[in-house]
Amino acid sequence: MHLDLLQSLSLCGDLATPNDDRAGASARCAWVIDGATDLAPPGLLGDRGGAAWLAATVDAAFGLGEAADLRATCASVYETVAARYAAERRREPAGAWELPSASFAAVQLVGGSLEVAWAGDCAILRARADGAVDWLTPAPDRAAESVEAAALGDALGGVRTPAVIADRRAARERPGRRVLGVEAAASSASTDHASVTAALGDTLLLMSDGFATLVDSYDAYDAPGLMAAVRERGVAALAEELRAIERDDPDCRRFPRFKRSDDATALWVRVGPRPRLREEAVA
Repeated sequence: MHLDLLQSLSLCGDLATPNDDRAGASARCAWVIDGATDLAPPGLLGDRGGAAWLAATVDAAFGLGEAADLRATCASVYETVAARYAAERRREPAGAWELPSASFAAVQLVGGSLEVAWAGDCAILRARADGAVDWLTPAPDRAAESVEAAALGDALGGVRTPAVIADRRAARERPGRRVLGVEAAASSASTDHASVTAALGDTLLLMSDGFATLVDSYDAYDAPGLMAAVRERGVAALAEELRAIERDDPDCRRFPRFKRSDDATALWVRVGPRPRLREEAVA
């Protein structure tokens, strides 16, 4: 079996700001990465923001580092990130909040199984060939973040005010954050793994949290409804719907959040059959 890429899309939340999401797929692997928004001007890693640097580094490492199984693939990615950070860092970070971090979710076909790995709030939704729909990662849930955003009151509204920045820096320094970062051992300890049986015709939707808000924050779809909409309309139409919801709530009051629009990425893949060899096709 292998993975067929059906559709992919990645939209920045603000055209004046680089997109800190990445996604990719190979014959056996697929992944989505969401770099945590920078909370200071560039400098730690030169003139590029840490979130974009980390997302691009992880994306390239997944593309080049496929191993025998997903645990080994992830281990290779973490080691690559740590080595690159040590080589490219320009100074000491101002605090733990400045260390680049990211959420990610990935799958890898290994024999008849689909291995899954994730850290943070990227999500993977599966539509099985038999018609059932299930989450391969925890279902998206930004309820706690919405409560934190609403508590900022007049500091909210999608603007990076000093109050918002201070709040987010404090959140980054809380113990127990499970994210992919620049220390290989910490990234490994933060990553959850699972394995499910793969079947021909299964489809997977890998999402950054900015796209998954259609399910949790905005309550526009449940899981089966989202997969049905993807099949019927495609990911681009859903991205337009997502941005329309946000345009109708420019002050972030109906749906409390820390910015008007987040980067939104979706990758839609299907489990396909093993390609036949030429000799098999002739026979």
